[in-house]
Amino acid sequence: MYLNCKSFYSFRYGTIPTKELVDMAIERGITALALTNINATCDAWDFVKLCQEAGIKPILGAEIRNGDDVLYILLAANNTGLQWLHQFLSTHLMAKAAFPLPTENPVFFNTLNDGFVIYPLGTKALLDLLPHERIGVLPWEVGNLTMLDWKSHQDKFVVRQPVTFQNKTYFNLHRLLRAIANNCLLSKLPITSQASEKETFVPPAAIIQAFRQYPFIITNTYKLMEACSIHMDFKTDKNKKFYTASKEDDRILLAKLAKDGFLKRYGKKNTVALERMQKELKIINDLGFNAYFLINNDIVQYAVSRGFYHVGRGSGANSIVAFCLGITDVDPIELNLYFERFLNPERTSPPDFDIDFSYTDRDDVMDYIFKRHGKDHVALCGSISTFKHDAVIHELGKVFGLPEEEIKQVQRLAQPQDKIHQLIFQYGSLLRGFPNIMSIHPCGMLITEEKITNYATCFLPPKGFTGVQMDMFIAEDIGINKFDILSQRGLGHIKECLQLIKDNKGIEVDIHDINKFKKDEKIKHQIREADTIGCFYIESPAMRSLLKKLKCDDYITLVAASSIIRPGVAQSGMMREYITRYHNPQSVQYLHPLFQEHLSETFGVMVFQEDVIKIGHYFAGLTLGEADVLRRAMSGKYKNNNKFIMIKEKFLANCKSMGYPDALATEVWRQMESFAGYSFSKAHSASFAVESYMSLYLKTYFPKEFMVAVINNFGGFYSRELYFLELLKTGGEIHPPCVNRSDNYTNIHGNEVYVGFIHIKKLQSKLVETILEERTQNGDYLHLQDFIERTNIGIEQLNVLISVGAFGFTGKSKKRLLWEANFLQKKHLPQAAGAVPLFIEKPLEFELPELVDLHLDDLYDQMEILGFTLSNPFELVDDDPSKYIPAKALQAYIGKQVTCLAYFIAHKHVTTKNSNSMYFGTFVDSELNWIDTVHFPEVAQKYPLNNSGFYRITGKVVDDFGAYSIEVSRMYKIGYKKRSYENLG
Repeated sequence: MYLNCKSFYSFRYGTIPTKELVDMAIERGITALALTNINATCDAWDFVKLCQEAGIKPILGAEIRNGDDVLYILLAANNTGLQWLHQFLSTHLMAKAAFPLPTENPVFFNTLNDGFVIYPLGTKALLDLLPHERIGVLPWEVGNLTMLDWKSHQDKFVVRQPVTFQNKTYFNLHRLLRAIANNCLLSKLPITSQASEKETFVPPAAIIQAFRQYPFIITNTYKLMEACSIHMDFKTDKNKKFYTASKEDDRILLAKLAKDGFLKRYGKKNTVALERMQKELKIINDLGFNAYFLINNDIVQYAVSRGFYHVGRGSGANSIVAFCLGITDVDPIELNLYFERFLNPERTSPPDFDIDFSYTDRDDVMDYIFKRHGKDHVALCGSISTFKHDAVIHELGKVFGLPEEEIKQVQRLAQPQDKIHQLIFQYGSLLRGFPNIMSIHPCGMLITEEKITNYATCFLPPKGFTGVQMDMFIAEDIGINKFDILSQRGLGHIKECLQLIKDNKGIEVDIHDINKFKKDEKIKHQIREADTIGCFYIESPAMRSLLKKLKCDDYITLVAASSIIRPGVAQSGMMREYITRYHNPQSVQYLHPLFQEHLSETFGVMVFQEDVIKIGHYFAGLTLGEADVLRRAMSGKYKNNNKFIMIKEKFLANCKSMGYPDALATEVWRQMESFAGYSFSKAHSASFAVESYMSLYLKTYFPKEFMVAVINNFGGFYSRELYFLELLKTGGEIHPPCVNRSDNYTNIHGNEVYVGFIHIKKLQSKLVETILEERTQNGDYLHLQDFIERTNIGIEQLNVLISVGAFGFTGKSKKRLLWEANFLQKKHLPQAAGAVPLFIEKPLEFELPELVDLHLDDLYDQMEILGFTLSNPFELVDDDPSKYIPAKALQAYIGKQVTCLAYFIAHKHVTTKNSNSMYFGTFVDSELNWIDTVHFPEVAQKYPLNNSGFYRITGKVVDDFGAYSIEVSRMYKIGYKKRSYENLG
């Protein structure tokens, strides 16, 4: 009788989690249940699986609405009807078009046997109903039947008991969700925008009692439910079956391409690698993943043909076949990578390739995939955005009418301070974790053999590519693998740097010659000194500190560093343990001989996800399949369900049966669990390290071009300012934006760098286009008057350009130019853009007193207009840097108190076990060398860090494996020098 149930995937409307909805049905002895979310089918297959496990017959459908108006409920009678339903929803959601009204007589379902349409009472005339159409009567509408000729149409009525929320409390939450959806105060929420308070899971007996005078309606409802049947084989593969014409052709092609690549990678005599490749090809074929490899290879080859750079990572980098195809640049033989982490005969889940492209290229690659495999068979994987703490407080604060400033205060409160706060906290605790909106996965794409709408509803996200109302977990559950097409700025740095090197120096660099980079002594020195700013993944303060502590200068150690930097490893204490053992390998005491056998490369510390599989398999006797489930469980995939509990119990039981002491088994499990949720696969870390080496090579040998490329791709970990400081340290001659020499992005010619117009905060993009187009068509600007006449620039924009120094080529001071600009603007008559005068006239001459620019004023102008200076910022500090200890001298003061003058770069906030706040700070001194600081809770509270400016820092110098930092005891903000006009009078 429950034909109209909603879960909380009726976004900002329903309040019942999918599993709870099924559990409520179990409690009431329900044997059939329909899920009809509003214009959505997000959790349909989860619902089916839960119902099947509970012995309940699942029925799938949707409640179709235009805004708040309920039009009709569609129920699929079979899988064909469900496919039609998905297509119907998709067509309208993709077009962002209204659904047809009941009076428009839309065509529903391909045949009358594929589904049912249920109209709300009073929206469709009984005489107009087709055989598969019904009228749904609410229990509280029964009295209205007396006004209808129901006797002639008894077979057309069914029960419609909506199930939307659990109880009164959740009805209140529903109203809050509706106010959030309508962006209005709760007190202003229209009654038409909310459900009836009666839309709960009432017992069957109460419904039967409500319809006691019309028993045929109950009978009709049961008949309709009996006529519906949905099936899903969760175990069958639903991906694109073949890349070529058949499985055998796929096998032959993959083997051929792998062998061709093998000769390039290994030559003809590497028997170890050859045996490994043949073994992998057999497993890939046996498990049916030939097409998966070939499609990934096709994507990469397309990118290569377009000149796009890529990095193949993820567990796929464990595969020698992927290495030979060129999907990855990680040699699994060199790193002894564990192939079973990627693919093994017992693995039931799909393998995983993550392919990174530059953020400028990824959309092109995605577009190719849609066109290559057909828009009906490709979609971006969906993702559900949920309500998190700050968003919950913010949204509830708004609907309760709190001002923005008070909402921000409530977000930081541990306890409510008044009645409104109490309501926000009460309902916020219920709302946290609820689905909020349908979004898309950051990188996942699905490619299916049948139409994508056979499995899910499509929608159109802002990106413009088709998205699907199905997240990665549901897709995997029903047998669809995702292809991960990622974007990152690191590859953008590399791509642009290579072009800049070619343009500026006439040199073409083979950026894939990784073996050469690994052996380069200059690059080794760069890593040891942690001179890695701008380099992918190894530029953050924490990573630079780790590199110094390890004195890292080789690929293997860099791969390990990429994993142990992760939070879980550090929090478990294993990062420090690894560093200690790295420097004292002879003193390592292994937990068990098997740890020495399988983890000697990492000194007995589990650093990689592969280590979890190794220990689970070799130490605890789990099968490879079980060990991989263990790895996935610890990474969060199953951590909240029975699979995790079962695998933990089996792990500990196996340890006991193998005679291990309980304390040993418990400690091994603790180490595994403490870091696994944050660790990388070894192949993942190795892939990152490959890209790090690419960046390192460019930074070492072409530092100016590299830093310009980083700036033009909007940096990395740090703000733009630091990358300009790094550029300054390379010896580059940095000029302010210039109307004759600058482009939209920063450019470099020889040693001269001109800052791009894009960095000028208040400059309009349309004006930049005009400046550049006019300059390209008609040559450099001759003088200020020429510029005004050719661009028709307004006075405010002109003043910005003059103040930043964009007319330095005239040889006139900015003060003089500002005066002239004001006069010329008044005399100038606007003309058509690009109009060139027949005769070049001399510019107007002005007799003015000498107007001189001061360097300090230029620095302030740069700070105000660009947000940073183009020279050493210490030229602005109102103090004498020579009075303080420089960063390079800290080594001589270990254990002693020092005072430094430092310029703020970045900080990291940390919450201690006692819920106190502390910070790790990153600064530079007047020589632009690094100063790292530690601000323990008491100091952090007493001396706040304001995220900008100069600080006088006092504290003790500490040495941590050769990485020096200051434990701050006092810290004071230092002011800026006063501008010249502030000294007048």
